[in-house]
Amino acid sequence: MVAMGGGPEVPLKESGKKELILCTLPWPEEQVQKGIEGLKEEFKDVEVKYFHSVFDNGKSEPLQVPEEYLNRASYLSTLFWLPPSPKSIPKVNLIQFFSAGTNHVAQHPIYTDSKIPLCSANGVHGPQIAEWVIMMDLVHSHNLPKLLDLQKEKKWVQKAGMNVSDRVGKRVGILGYGSIGRQVARLAKALGQDVIAYTASPRETPESRRDTGYIVPGTGDPNGEFPSAWYSGTDKASIHEFLKQEIDLLVLAVPLTKSTTHLLSTTEFALLHKSNPRGTYIANIARGPVIDQPALVHALHNNLIRGAALDVTDPEPLPVDDPLWDAPNVLITPHVSGSSDVYADRAFEVLRENMRRFRGGRGLVNEVDRGRGY
Repeated sequence: MVAMGGGPEVPLKESGKKELILCTLPWPEEQVQKGIEGLKEEFKDVEVKYFHSVFDNGKSEPLQVPEEYLNRASYLSTLFWLPPSPKSIPKVNLIQFFSAGTNHVAQHPIYTDSKIPLCSANGVHGPQIAEWVIMMDLVHSHNLPKLLDLQKEKKWVQKAGMNVSDRVGKRVGILGYGSIGRQVARLAKALGQDVIAYTASPRETPESRRDTGYIVPGTGDPNGEFPSAWYSGTDKASIHEFLKQEIDLLVLAVPLTKSTTHLLSTTEFALLHKSNPRGTYIANIARGPVIDQPALVHALHNNLIRGAALDVTDPEPLPVDDPLWDAPNVLITPHVSGSSDVYADRAFEVLRENMRRFRGGRGLVNEVDRGRGY
């Protein structure tokens, strides 16, 4: 668990030799003043230069950053934008992404051809995305879409809302037990649900089950205490063993890598149906390609699963003629589950922690393992 907002004193640079923190982020500068002032308050020897990187509906507008700032920058904080090559930022000590993953830059020369440490903002999304997952599951299980349609038609039809399945005793399977999955587990346990966890690597000891990343205070599962059972592995047999556990809500929270692409496809949907004839509800807050989308559409039409809540699709934005729009029992939102009015504040906290660690010669939090892809 990472304690934020404090820590040991960090060495200051020689007076008059201020380090430059270059920010290229998708918020107007006035909206993130709290984060910028936090940097300046803690690190008296830094200068912050901010550029608004306009981003909308999955696309970012071109951004021009003067070469003088690229040459001087010691730290770069960004969401999507990167300079063209490692040579463009010769003095950068680390790049702090304000995103949970870095798969969107995995083919960039800075990712493939440099050793500049890349750090994610993993952990800042846990509360709001977990709320989205639980909200969508409750919306579906309480028939809210049907009831809202009836309200628009000004119709009072009680039987439309009578077939409710409450959550007590249901099983939540979390595929990818990271910061988001751990907060989903906390909320699920509060509703009286059973939680089982899946990780790529075995977590057989209490120490291995602890969360060593950034944690929003009071959230998550820092010590890995909520799951009643743990599963692990990267081969199909291990994943299938997990999917056989009569899961009522399956939460996809894995990073997108070569091995997780189409992790759920025809075979997996059939397995879920066989394990739980009541029907598994799937919530995908990972990345769209984690699911084989045509296979998902088929599963929805043939009642192999109870339904799906998708904040991510393949591709994004989802084309207007994609059959997923009209599939039964599907709820789609446009990649917004991670949105929060304190998102940027939390991400700046991660940047501050990594600056402390870099200056103190300690390991960085949320550093990306380029070999694993996350």
